Amino acid sequence: MKIGFFAIGIGNLARPDLLTAVATNAERLNFATVWAPEHVVFLERFSSRYPYSRGQNLPITTEIPLLNPFMALTYAAARTTRIRLATGICLVPEYNPLLLAKICATLDYLSGGRLVLGIGIGWLREEFDALGIPWERRAQRTREYIEAMRCVWGNGRSYSAEFVNFDGALSYPKPIKGAGLPVLVGGQTEGALKRAASYGNGWCGFNLTPVETAQAINRLRELLAENGRGTDGFEFSVSPTVEATPDDLRRYRDAGVDELYLTPVFQRPVASEADITRLTEELASTWVEPALKL
Repeated sequence: MKIGFFAIGIGNLARPDLLTAVATNAERLNFATVWAPEHVVFLERFSSRYPYSRGQNLPITTEIPLLNPFMALTYAAARTTRIRLATGICLVPEYNPLLLAKICATLDYLSGGRLVLGIGIGWLREEFDALGIPWERRAQRTREYIEAMRCVWGNGRSYSAEFVNFDGALSYPKPIKGAGLPVLVGGQTEGALKRAASYGNGWCGFNLTPVETAQAINRLRELLAENGRGTDGFEFSVSPTVEATPDDLRRYRDAGVDELYLTPVFQRPVASEADITRLTEELASTWVEPALKL
């Protein structure tokens, strides 16, 4: 089982020096992936419910520094050579799909094929309102956007559906894997699991116990079978709860997890490169090395 690091580009890890320190140390210590979250804006007041809390509100301040994930990951890519670079998650319906396809292809091409596109449909309605983007039917728009992006990533040039229409579109360079650039669908609602099983290359859950993870993965296996798909090549990624310890590694592995991505900076603030080095080395000895032996 692999271990990832969530998240760069947020809080103190939006600082160039600390972002660099995380990426380079994570690669040196054999973390599999660095993840970067996304919101274009937060709002001073909102009534939307954050879906990943456990009886709490949004676990960060709405005035926290938060970089665009693709810029943060590109910055990390320029300082590393092999660690994967994942959005966790990209709010797909907030983009034009051809623009997003270009951004993803650019990062993937420059990084030598290391991008993993974690996606979601969004939970903060007020953010969509502020951007002037329709909230309704965003799940269907997301599916069409991904289909259209895969079209131009591969050999296609034309796409026509309800929300996306273009003909003869040329977009180069292509991602290293072309239309096979991995798309992991985020969320743990029934709708999110259905989206992952229908058109995702994998799934990423957030803040789940081993039991909850097993339930979600078992349901995903059922849904994949209903879609005529197997689990070969389908990636199961999840972040554990803050109460999880390295003793839970085997339980997550047995639930079917391919990558467990940790969220240490939400519980342990870091303010210097020395803090980053200590934190990543501690996590490597307690989580990364034992996970690689499972």
